[in-house]
Parts: sequence; C-alpha cells; structure tokens
Amino acid sequence: MKSFNDMPEISRFYGIIIYMYIEDHNPPHFHVWYNGYEAVITIEEGVIIGSLPRRELKLVYEWLDIHKEELLENWRLLLNSELANKIEPLK
Repeated sequence: MKSFNDMPEISRFYGIIIYMYIEDHNPPHFHVWYNGYEAVITIEEGVIIGSLPRRELKLVYEWLDIHKEELLENWRLLLNSELANKIEPLK
C-alpha cells in the first residue's frame, strides 16, 4: 500500500481515517487506516483488501453507503489532478 503521507485525508471519524491517493489505479477505491489496521475498499462494490476490526468495518460501510456519490466525485477530481473534497464524517 502507498504511504498515508502521500494521500489526502478525505474524512475522519471514531479513530478511522479515510484517504484517497492522487495517482491511484482503477477500480475507484479509498484507503482506510484504523489503529494499525489498513484496508482498501472499492467504492462501487465495497470489496475490501486488507483488514479492519468488524465494528470499524461496519462503520466504514455505513459511511460508504451515505457518501458513495461524493467518493466517486473525488475519484474523478483526483484523476484530473484536482484536489479532493473533504467528506462529512459519520456521526
């Protein structure tokens, strides 16, 4: 996985940090860090590579369901070398 220092932070909630890498590969996805765990989750299908504790994974999927369109828009922005927008955290 890429270094999290190379990725803009998109959102942060309950100790979970969401990143997107500027020059990343398809399919559209985002990176998740939580307390030493790392995962990549596709935006469209929610496929996970890596691991997260069950509770945190459930929270990330809940957030993904709410913000799928915003995530896809960020993916488009990053593909055009534009800055990604922050996305509201899960409350």
